[in-house]
Amino acid sequence: MKNIVVIGAGTMGNGIAHTFAQSGFSVNLVDVSQEALDRGLKTITTNLDRIIAKGNLTEEQKAETLGNITTFTQLKDAVTNADLVVEAATENQDLKLKIFAQMDEFAPENCILSTNTSSISITKIAAATKRADKVIGMHFMNPVPIMKLVEIIKGYSTSKETFDSIYEMSKTLGKVPVEVNDYPGFVANRILMPMINESIETLYNGVAGVEEIDTVMKLGMAHPMGPLQLADFIGLDVCLAILNVMYDGFKNPKYAPNPLLVNMVMAGKLGVKSGEGFYDYSESKKAEKVAKMFAK
Repeated sequence: MKNIVVIGAGTMGNGIAHTFAQSGFSVNLVDVSQEALDRGLKTITTNLDRIIAKGNLTEEQKAETLGNITTFTQLKDAVTNADLVVEAATENQDLKLKIFAQMDEFAPENCILSTNTSSISITKIAAATKRADKVIGMHFMNPVPIMKLVEIIKGYSTSKETFDSIYEMSKTLGKVPVEVNDYPGFVANRILMPMINESIETLYNGVAGVEEIDTVMKLGMAHPMGPLQLADFIGLDVCLAILNVMYDGFKNPKYAPNPLLVNMVMAGKLGVKSGEGFYDYSESKKAEKVAKMFAK
C-alpha cells in the first residue's frame, strides 16, 4: 500500500496525514473546504518545525513530508487510486455511514476502508458498504505524530488478510498496534471516558475543585495530565459523543454523561478548541487558569 487517503483535516486527520507522509507514503488529504485544508497544512508545518527544533528532522525531510501531501475538496477525485482510506471526520455516526457509502462507491475494489472512530461500531460502519471484509478500525491517539498506540479494531466481517495488512502497516509508521474487538468504546475510551465522567461528577457534586481533582490524579496516580484537563484537550463535545455511544450500546447507567458535561457542550464550552472548558485558554493552552465558572 502506497497511496493513502485521509478524510478530515482536523486535529486527528492532519495528524494522521502528517504521520503517513513523514513515513514516505503518498497522502491525499480531503476536507469539505480549502480553508479547512489550509488550516490542516499549517498545523502540519508547525508540528514539523517543532520536530526540527528538537533535532529530530531536517529541513529537507520537512519539505519531502509536505511534498507527499496533496489536498482535495472532492472525495471522488481523491480516492481514485487509493490503497487505503483513513476516515477521520467528526465523531458522528450518520456522517460516517454516509462517508463510507461514498468511499465504497468511488474507491477501487481492493482498497481497504478504515475509520479513526473512537467508539462507533466498526460492524455498523462496514454495513454501509459492499466490502465489509475490507473495513477496519484504526484508532490513533492524539497527538498522532507523537503517540505510539493504534487500536486495530476488527468488525464482525473484517478478514484476516485486512487485519494483518493494517497491523503490519501500523508498525511501518513507528506505531504499536493493539488488536481490539468491536464493542462500544473499544478499550481506550471504555476505560478513559468513565474516568473523565466520574471526574466531572466529582466536580458537579462539590467534592473538590477543578485544580484539586486534576492534582490528585496527577500526583496520586502519576497521570501526565488531570482528567478534566484531558477532557478539555480531547474536546468536551467528543467526550459527550463517546459517552452517548457507550450508553446507547450497553444501556448501562454508569456510561450516562453527567449533566454538567451536557450543559457545557450545549453552551459551547468545549475545551481548548473553543477557548474555554474546565480551564480558560484565552491566554495560554497549558491549562494554567481555571475557567471563571469554576474559579473560587
